[in-house]
Amino acid sequence: MATSTIVARSLPTLPEGWSAEKDFKPIGSITASTQRTIEPVGPHFLAHARRARHKRTFSEDDRIQAQESAKKIEKDDESDVSEPEDPLMLQREAKDWKSQDHYQVLGLSKYRWKATEEQIKRAHRKKVLKHHPDKKAAQGSTEDDNFFKCIQKATEVLLDPVKRRQFDSVDEKADVDPPNKKEQAKGNYYKLWSRVFKSEARFSKQQPVPTFGDENSTKEEVENFYNFWYNFDSWRSFEYLDEDVPDDNENRDQKRHMERKNANARKKKKAEDNARLRKLLDDCSASDERIKKFRQEANAAKNKKRLDKEAAEKKAKEDARLKKEAEEKAAKEAEEKAKTEREANKKAKEAAKNAVKKNKRVLRGSVKDANYFAGAGDASPAKIDAVLNDVELVQGKIDPDEIAALAGKLGGLKVADEIKGVWSEEVKRLIAAGKLKDGEAKALV
Repeated sequence: MATSTIVARSLPTLPEGWSAEKDFKPIGSITASTQRTIEPVGPHFLAHARRARHKRTFSEDDRIQAQESAKKIEKDDESDVSEPEDPLMLQREAKDWKSQDHYQVLGLSKYRWKATEEQIKRAHRKKVLKHHPDKKAAQGSTEDDNFFKCIQKATEVLLDPVKRRQFDSVDEKADVDPPNKKEQAKGNYYKLWSRVFKSEARFSKQQPVPTFGDENSTKEEVENFYNFWYNFDSWRSFEYLDEDVPDDNENRDQKRHMERKNANARKKKKAEDNARLRKLLDDCSASDERIKKFRQEANAAKNKKRLDKEAAEKKAKEDARLKKEAEEKAAKEAEEKAKTEREANKKAKEAAKNAVKKNKRVLRGSVKDANYFAGAGDASPAKIDAVLNDVELVQGKIDPDEIAALAGKLGGLKVADEIKGVWSEEVKRLIAAGKLKDGEAKALV
């Protein structure tokens, strides 16, 4: 028995002269009290309320709660409807456990890879209660315990994560067969294929897996789905189908040979499974109306782009042609205008030239009409030559406009003195302008 020792310790003495009135300093104050309503909660309060309501003691309440918990467990066990047991399955040899359907043995065929660990344990408990050799013997049954061993083996495999994954890899009964053309035509295409890929998705290392979608899926969603599955990263393996390797140290060569054989077989099965999945995807995509729709839209957009490009090129060619034609037309019009101007200038020059010739004839005719200023008798050849030479001299000193002006003055004059007076005025004008020297053109003065 433990003993205790009392140690006497005295409180320290207060400093000399200390008093509560002058040395005590409060650091806070107590607030006023507040009345609050508190509602009790929690499992202990509920247990207290249950005991008070039913007027139970602690032991009575614990016993009743244990009974209800047991009933709940039994009810949960009965909630999973047991599958009917195949008589042939009950006659299996325990040594053939590797070829048995572990889910069927435990009555979990409808769950398979979806079965939880709790469901497996409950199924095992139900099967053991039904097929335990001691219970069979108590019932007077002489059956062997082969099926009980099958139950134990199935539970061992399914509760081991590694062994269960190996078995799930080769569990073909969990696969969903792809729909054929007839089924696709009669049923919902997207629902049928969704079931297939949901079944295949159990092997994916990457979760969650993109869903198959429906007719309203976007192009991006459909492309993501097929890209995911065409690059599918599967954890599926085929070790479960390996042939047993002899555990004999004396047969090391045979053991290595068997290991290589199993490795090659797994590699082959893996390649076959990849080819199967790729064919599955090819068949699915070939009948996928969404892909056809997206291709048609892409082709339409591509054709529109091509047509727009062709239209732009055609417009550019047409614009170039019109521009060339406009330039050619402008050049032709300019050439024609230049030609017209040249012809007009030529005609003007010819007209001016003809006018000058005409005016010169008027000038020569005026002196002729004046009888070359010879008076009453006929003018001598020398006189005529002198007058005409002076006329030519004056014509050479004046421009066409001055010739025209002079011709205008002389036109219509018939009197020799008047004609000579006009010529004399013109000669004087030219002398004054410095175009003639004094003494030149004497025959006209």
